[in-house]
Amino acid sequence: MGYKTFKQGIHPEYHKEMSMKESIKRCPYPSRVIIPLSQHTGAPCKPLIEKKDKVIRGQKIGEADAFITAPVHSSITGTVKSIDKQPFPRFRNLEAIVIERDDKIEEGEWKKGNIELDRISAEEIRKKVREAGIVGLGGAAFPSSVKLSPPKEKPIDTIILNGCECEPFLTADHRIMLEYTDDCILGLKVIMKAVSAKKGIVGIEANKMDAYELFKEKTKNEENIGIELLDVKYPEGAEKMLIHALLKRVVPAGGLPMDVGVVVHNVGTAVAIVEAIRDGKPLIERVVTITGKGIRNPGNYLVQIGTPFGDVIDAAGGMTENAVKIIMGGPLMGIAQSAPDVPVVKGTSGILVLTEGDIDTAEECNCIRCSRCIDRCPMNLLPTEFVKFVKGETWDDLEQYHIMDCIECGCCSFVCPSKIPIVQYVNVGKLALVNLTSKKG
Repeated sequence: MGYKTFKQGIHPEYHKEMSMKESIKRCPYPSRVIIPLSQHTGAPCKPLIEKKDKVIRGQKIGEADAFITAPVHSSITGTVKSIDKQPFPRFRNLEAIVIERDDKIEEGEWKKGNIELDRISAEEIRKKVREAGIVGLGGAAFPSSVKLSPPKEKPIDTIILNGCECEPFLTADHRIMLEYTDDCILGLKVIMKAVSAKKGIVGIEANKMDAYELFKEKTKNEENIGIELLDVKYPEGAEKMLIHALLKRVVPAGGLPMDVGVVVHNVGTAVAIVEAIRDGKPLIERVVTITGKGIRNPGNYLVQIGTPFGDVIDAAGGMTENAVKIIMGGPLMGIAQSAPDVPVVKGTSGILVLTEGDIDTAEECNCIRCSRCIDRCPMNLLPTEFVKFVKGETWDDLEQYHIMDCIECGCCSFVCPSKIPIVQYVNVGKLALVNLTSKKG
């Protein structure tokens, strides 16, 4: 059987078996949560409450007026203890609301409602999605209401529901597809209606055959929805790679999927959209994979947004004695954390804990011009040149070589025999280029 795919990419060890058979469990409610006011691409929120205020679970506590933004909500019932800078899993401290839970309140399951797709308008869908603070749950955290609002000159004909989950170790999306199948499919239909798309596709990698067969059975009478099987390759789930694999369309450099008539949403995002419209539930919790050799009981957990990493790790049995590194996400695109007190945010798809034996301690050497990074780059870029320009601080050359098109997937670093941390150099280069451009402006 031939699987759909794209050129380039890599085949790392996936280690999915550590958690893929573990059903989603609810993580115990934490005694406190840290809710950053910016958990999304776009403008940060401003607090709608003050210190010592009482808040209830699901209450909106942060809002912004910008188009590209997403409000934030309290994930527990309790008292606001502070509004100040707090640790954030993406490198720096951010303004956040700290809430202490009222342990006398027993937080129940969110009550499910009904949804009549024929009676809800596209505008109402967009409004409810925005009000619920939903962002892309695959990791990018782009506000979903913006994706559902393409300009009139860019009509959307196809919605792709991304069930690839190509990052090693992570299995949250796999479990969502198995345990929330109907909501995934309903979410796809809601998204299709919001943008007037006539076709929907669910893309699933071939290492999730149980999910593929389940979706095929559930959609056998759906004329406008197709289920496609993709090769197990990294980064198959990246938007541009997925679009090319499924539709043979090429998103232009600097462009977006909507430029080729496509919108891509993660399966978890589709479920969140259904819960917002059907149940009136804001994005206050998400499924997170807790895994790695440094975790005693790897699994998938439904976690309240704002829960400290340490609490989630404890729910999975705690760390092993030889655990040395905590990563938000997977090993290729994830971000290492300095301490377990950072909160789970909307973009936290996984918490990976590595042991001493997992860490490659080899030192960076000079580039040997082998071109492996070029051969494997899914964006057809020249990663080795980025390193040269960053080291030489020739920032203008970075723009000419399209560094901003790099998706930071890590394929280049993975195959580099000289152990050059290419993605780190790319991050430095992008930041320098943005600062340079802002000064010129």
